[in-house]
Amino acid sequence: MSSSEAIAIEAVLVIVVIVAKVAILICVCRKRNQVNGGTISPDSQFITLTMDKFLNDMEREKPIRFTGQQLRIATDNYSNLLGSGGFGTVYKGIFSNGTMVAVKVLRGSSNKKIDEQFMAEVGTIGRIHHFNLVRLYGFCFERNLIALVYEYMGNGSLDRYLFHETKVLGYEKLHEIAIGTARGIAYLHEECQHRIIHYDIKPGNILLDKNFYPKVADFGLAKNCNRENTHITMTGGRGTPGYAAPELWMPFPITHKCDVYSFGMLLFEIIGRRRNLAIKNTESQEWFPIWVWKKKDAGLLGEAMIVCGIEEKNKEIAERMIKVALWCVQYRPELRPIMSVVVKMLEGSLEIPKTFNPFQHLIDGTEFTTHSVQESNTYTTSVSSVMVSDSSIVCATPIMRKYEIELASSTA
Repeated sequence: MSSSEAIAIEAVLVIVVIVAKVAILICVCRKRNQVNGGTISPDSQFITLTMDKFLNDMEREKPIRFTGQQLRIATDNYSNLLGSGGFGTVYKGIFSNGTMVAVKVLRGSSNKKIDEQFMAEVGTIGRIHHFNLVRLYGFCFERNLIALVYEYMGNGSLDRYLFHETKVLGYEKLHEIAIGTARGIAYLHEECQHRIIHYDIKPGNILLDKNFYPKVADFGLAKNCNRENTHITMTGGRGTPGYAAPELWMPFPITHKCDVYSFGMLLFEIIGRRRNLAIKNTESQEWFPIWVWKKKDAGLLGEAMIVCGIEEKNKEIAERMIKVALWCVQYRPELRPIMSVVVKMLEGSLEIPKTFNPFQHLIDGTEFTTHSVQESNTYTTSVSSVMVSDSSIVCATPIMRKYEIELASSTA
């Protein structure tokens, strides 16, 4: 063998050794990367990506804290007003990923009131998710801006479709909205770890998405309570006159049945597609729930349905809603059904018992008496002035007149 051939063979052997070492080094690195989270096998890589997505999704389940600058950009410097009221002002916004939101900028008569509403909303709706509850995406809490960021509801609030001359929604859809709303309230009362009492169920707080699916909103008055505590003691009235249960205006322990009463009043307005107290209606100033009860008691529900414009094909649905509404607004809280039962009665899967007159106390002057089945305690009081003098009550509902509740408060 010549010297040149020997050199060539030696060079080849050196290259083979180097390649072998490099191959061994690559294998070692791959092993280490598998242990340390680096380059991994396709199956392992899929699992890692799935876990990352899961963790990111879980993180998004919590309310996000936005900055004031982020909300100014999202709302185009608050240029698209959706609505306003005593609670604050709501603006439409859109984030860079295309998500549309409703930004509620809180305002109130004092910083304490704003803080209370902020804590009520974030502390309740911020921790739970349900198809029939509006979702809270996040919030902003800065010195010059306190705001809540909700999912955008394309069709606004239910009152827009009940109290206008153009009746866009038919009874089938209104019936679906009533059931969906009842499901949302039932979830708050019966399925959350801590029972949540909303305290302000009314058409203006039922929002409709692009498909007209309902979601309960505005938790500024809501409170959590332990399931062991059957009553909550409050000072002062809470809720909106005309929808608030009678016990809310009196110094007695309150149960979640106050929401059931409010839902019943909302249900009456769905049935009539009008306000329960139509102040501008010169033809009849009679309170709609009492008018409905009188018609039912006299066996004239068919006549009532004709007046309400209910077609023959929807009479069964309407009659069911009327009977459920009458049960929901029973004067004694313990007689009102729980919301899961309300859902079943509205769906027709549960028979509706014969109803009692829920307004008898307005006729015979019966004093307010509530009885707790669990604790067998009875609370009795005579009617007393709650908010204003009798002379200032104009065109109020019978219950508002009885408890001397100011009509103007219903606009708050």
